[in-house]
Amino acid sequence: MMLFLRSLAANLYFYPAMALGFLISLPVGLVSRRAMIDMWDKHLHRLIWNGMLKLCGITIEVRGKEYIRPGVIFASKHESAFETYSYTDIIPHSVFVLKKELTYIPLFGWGQAMYGMIPVDRGAGAKAMKGMLKEAKKRVAEGRSVIIFPEGTRCKHGQVKGYKSGIVFLAEGLDMPVVPVALNSDLVWSKGAFLRRPGKVVFEFLPPMRVQDYAGKKEFMAALQEKIETACAKLG
Repeated sequence: MMLFLRSLAANLYFYPAMALGFLISLPVGLVSRRAMIDMWDKHLHRLIWNGMLKLCGITIEVRGKEYIRPGVIFASKHESAFETYSYTDIIPHSVFVLKKELTYIPLFGWGQAMYGMIPVDRGAGAKAMKGMLKEAKKRVAEGRSVIIFPEGTRCKHGQVKGYKSGIVFLAEGLDMPVVPVALNSDLVWSKGAFLRRPGKVVFEFLPPMRVQDYAGKKEFMAALQEKIETACAKLG
C-alpha cells in the first residue's frame, strides 16, 4: 500500500509539473531557443526531476564519469523513460535521437522539438538516416552531445531487441568515437508501469570505441552489443 501511495504522489506531482514547465518555457523558446534550453537545464529540470526522485526514493549512481566528455557519441541501453529525463543532468547540453511521432505530442513533444532533440522518421529509410546525420552535425556544432539508443526502443532489464546500424552511420558521419552506456532503470521505473520502486539506478559509461578499430560494421555492432549487455547484466 505504501508503494502505491508513494507512486501515486510521485506521478501526480511529476506529470503536471512537467506540463506546467512546458507551458512556461515554450513561449520563451519562440523568442529565444537558447533561453528556453537554459531555463530547462539550469532551473526547471533540476527542480522537477529532483523532486520526483525524492518522492520515489530513487538515487542515481554514475560510473565511468571520465568518459563523459565532448566529441563522442553516447550509445545507451534504453529500459525506461527514466534515462531520457536523467541525461539532462548527467550529460550536460545533451540531445537524443527519438521517433518523429513523439514530437507531435502536445506540450511534451513540442518541448522536445524546441529543445533540439533529433527526430527520425522510421519509415523514410535512407532519407531518415541522412536527415538524422544533418541534424546531429548541427547539434555538435552547437557544442551539444548526442545520445542514441541503438535498439531504438525500450527493453526490460536483461532483454535484447536487436541493435540497429544507425549508430554506425552516425559514428562514421560525425567521425566520432562511441561511448557505450549500460544501466538498470527498468528495476525501479518499468515501461508503462504505474509503480515507482525505491532503489538505485546505475549509469555505467564504458571506454570509447571506434568503428575503424574493427574488421567491419558487423563486428563493431557485435562488440558494442556485447559490451553494453554484459555490463547491464552485472547491474541486475
